[in-house]
Amino acid sequence: MQEPVSVPLGEDWPEIRESVRRICADFPGSYWRDLDRREAYPAEFVKALTDAGYLAALIPEEYGGAGLPLRAAGVVLEECHNAGCYAAAAHAQMYTMGTVLRHGSPEQKAKYLPKIAAGELRLQAFGVSEPTTGTDTTKLKTRAVREGDHYVINGQKVWTSRALYSDLMLLLVRTTPREQVAKKTDGISVFLVDMREAKGRGMEIRPLSTMINHNTTEVFFDNLRVPAENLIGEEGKGFRCILDGMNAERILVSHESIGDARWFVRTASKYASERIVFDRPIGQNQGIQFPIARAYAATQAADMMLRKAAVLFQAGLPCGEDANVAKLLASEASWQAAEACMQTYGGFGYAREYDVERRWREARIAQIAPISTNLVLAYIAEHVLGMPRSY
Repeated sequence: MQEPVSVPLGEDWPEIRESVRRICADFPGSYWRDLDRREAYPAEFVKALTDAGYLAALIPEEYGGAGLPLRAAGVVLEECHNAGCYAAAAHAQMYTMGTVLRHGSPEQKAKYLPKIAAGELRLQAFGVSEPTTGTDTTKLKTRAVREGDHYVINGQKVWTSRALYSDLMLLLVRTTPREQVAKKTDGISVFLVDMREAKGRGMEIRPLSTMINHNTTEVFFDNLRVPAENLIGEEGKGFRCILDGMNAERILVSHESIGDARWFVRTASKYASERIVFDRPIGQNQGIQFPIARAYAATQAADMMLRKAAVLFQAGLPCGEDANVAKLLASEASWQAAEACMQTYGGFGYAREYDVERRWREARIAQIAPISTNLVLAYIAEHVLGMPRSY
């Protein structure tokens, strides 16, 4: 019989929330505007979160981490975004733990986790997407071939964010060609790549300039040799390993969307109450009130679904449906709130000094990454509702 689980209501983890708010107070909009202009990495912000122990939130205490549940880590990200900061530079070190902690060997954990927890190493890169395959992960072309006590890797990844600022990369490759496996998800393996040794020795990283400051790159592998001991889990069974990481990623990134939505709703409400046009606050008009109120309602609903997904993940129960639904609702709530805020500000929303246009741009990515809205809907249609597979 399944053990009962409970979903917390109200402001859970209040001590963490207050601590994160204090950290974020040192990183106002001007800090993020400057980084956005220069397409620079928020090194100071990442260091502050690291020093506070939050990037080691999910690492067990025996390895020097905080040993917190996924929900607590999500709260850290939510409060960062609620405060107007942008935590994308930090979140990968949290969600990759879904794979490393559940499928890494004792030796791998002992070797890397203490240094990650201490801030000596960064695990911020996740190499999955490729230029020709996109979200069709089973068709990825990056190959790893066993040669003695090493694997030789060749291929290319794209949209590998923070690769230039990470020491380690979680890398998904094919160790057996797709045409040689019975199930298309077989023959895929995961490696923990030490990028300090790989750069210039078979790994090349090129930055990509994008609409938002996401520090993303494309990565090329040319006969990169990786020790066999860096294989996570069993060879050919890596797809199952990354599912834990992907569910964790969707849950954690959804917390950021909730934080974004709360920032937009609060910012729009305040401006609507203070902005006077035609001798009255614009917030007195229902045309302004209703979109903001709807965004708030959507945010509250998404938050409840997200809390449920986090609880199920932590309990080790199936959470694919809940993680995907939470991702869908949270990303749509943040975009709904972003649109309401931009419309409320009108022309001033385009002025960089108010941070609305920057955060509007940042919120839009949640509709696409780490999984697009359409693929979530396809997943629900097939795996939840039993309709024929569409792709």
